[in-house]
Amino acid sequence: MFQPQPLDMLQEKLGIVFRDLNLLKQAFTHSSYSNEHRMGPIQNNERLEFLGDAVLELAVSEYLYTVYPKKPEGELTKLRASIVCEPSLFRFAEDLEFGRFVLLGKGEELTGGRTRPALLADVFEAFIGALYLDQGFEASRLFLQKHLFAKLSGSGKPQVNDYKTQLQEYTQHRGMPQLEYKIVSEKGPAHDREFEAEVYVGQTKLGSGIGRSKKEAEQQAAAAALQMLNAEKG
Repeated sequence: MFQPQPLDMLQEKLGIVFRDLNLLKQAFTHSSYSNEHRMGPIQNNERLEFLGDAVLELAVSEYLYTVYPKKPEGELTKLRASIVCEPSLFRFAEDLEFGRFVLLGKGEELTGGRTRPALLADVFEAFIGALYLDQGFEASRLFLQKHLFAKLSGSGKPQVNDYKTQLQEYTQHRGMPQLEYKIVSEKGPAHDREFEAEVYVGQTKLGSGIGRSKKEAEQQAAAAALQMLNAEKG
């Protein structure tokens, strides 16, 4: 089973040293882990996620208000929603390799929780909440400036990778058969659905992925396929 990387590696990677390491550990502790272990003073990250969501909303609002002085309230609201949403936060967490550091319960680990978009988006929010409590709003804003705002396009929207389009261009350029996506499983209640998709070229499966929507699952399957194809090419 995968062993999470120690959090001192994350601090070194980010160039951030927490005064209270318990806050950092809590940010990366999923409820499935705390349910299986007697954690003592360390809780799961759900309360930090709640706080981090509010810090993110304020920081992103301030950034958009400052950078786009002529945009009306409605456009700013839409821009903020495109940034503070699960797909965007998942990609920011993925870029920072947060999945390597999360403490998960055995069941969550076995079902691919470490790469689940919803889980990693929550971890990103929890980390922001922990950083805010440990070092204040300015430190949180500086972190977001480096790792989030710098990745926004000129229009203020996240630069989202469209893996399905990239994969289609890759296969068409090489004269490969038509791509086909299949939803192979659906789990969870209606308000918290999880889909698994697979992508095929002809009869060959290229990759699989999990997401909170069918489209997100297909994007993750395409990303896995591109990674596999590029690895083979290299």
